[in-house]
Amino acid sequence: MVPTGLSQARDKAGRIRVPELRCQITMSRRVAFACLLLAAIAFPALAAPPLLTPAELAARTANPEVRVIDIRDAAAYANQHIPGAVSAPYGAWRGPAGNPGELPALPKLTALVQRLGLTPQTHAVVVSSGADATDFGASARVYWTLKVLGLKELSVLNGGMAAWTAAGLPQDSVVPTVAASTYSPTLDAGLVATRDELVALVGTGKATLVDARPAAFYHGETRHQAAKVPGTLKGAVNVEHATWFRPGTSTFVSADEARKLAAAAPLDPARDTVSFCNTGHWAATNWFALSEVLGQKQVKLYPGSMVDWTQDPAALPMDHVPSRFEQLATDFRFWVARTFD
Repeated sequence: MVPTGLSQARDKAGRIRVPELRCQITMSRRVAFACLLLAAIAFPALAAPPLLTPAELAARTANPEVRVIDIRDAAAYANQHIPGAVSAPYGAWRGPAGNPGELPALPKLTALVQRLGLTPQTHAVVVSSGADATDFGASARVYWTLKVLGLKELSVLNGGMAAWTAAGLPQDSVVPTVAASTYSPTLDAGLVATRDELVALVGTGKATLVDARPAAFYHGETRHQAAKVPGTLKGAVNVEHATWFRPGTSTFVSADEARKLAAAAPLDPARDTVSFCNTGHWAATNWFALSEVLGQKQVKLYPGSMVDWTQDPAALPMDHVPSRFEQLATDFRFWVARTFD
């Protein structure tokens, strides 16, 4: 029977043809396909949020694809940790003492992520102590390193273990058994600013160079002990890493608050941006704020930062470099601290 309302026609063999019905079926399939395609574009798979509250993390710990990475020292982890968390102390993610901001060699980082059982499907949640804003920088630096290694599903526990403990959530001392992965990462150079790249950028005005250190470092009043010269990159602006936290805590502000803070700072979200500090630790917080929380494109981290910059045999361009006498006074203070502390 031909559906009501459709005209009938017969072919030479006397069979009924219903072209209108075939047309409707064909069009319906095309419309359905188009709808599915539009839905896929408009509603892509949701990525992990960059920040999780303790309650949000607690709701996810039963998921086998979630891996909590505790970056505190081994003794703190052994005492008490989030159930199911694996231990990967912050030092394992850092470079040598002479240039601690330098990325470790890729084979070392590969062995580390494989030991932790990480794959691109893993939602890795980085947990530090939550002691203060500087402590948050450790979480942000590990998060950045994992992203450089090609992992995308990443979060930081906002407030660290201090916030987890304050929320009264469970802890234990059980060391979980985690199957090693075979993931072989490659470095995403788009997230990393090199010294050579910065040599070409400094003084050109083509990018915003953001110094995350406290003002005394930016103005050349002190320096990191491994840096050769006090001061900052030529043309850099100063946005202290502690800007993004609720006063006196290691709790990162909301995205709305972060937008207001960024608007009040000397930052232009339309420009390429490079975050740096002494050793790529405080700078990781600024990178995290701009790239992950605010979604700014083209934000890089200079991992070696001022230690790497000042160790170059050439006198690379800098601002706020104090006089030789003032530098000798800083050296003397460091000598006193090493000798009598």
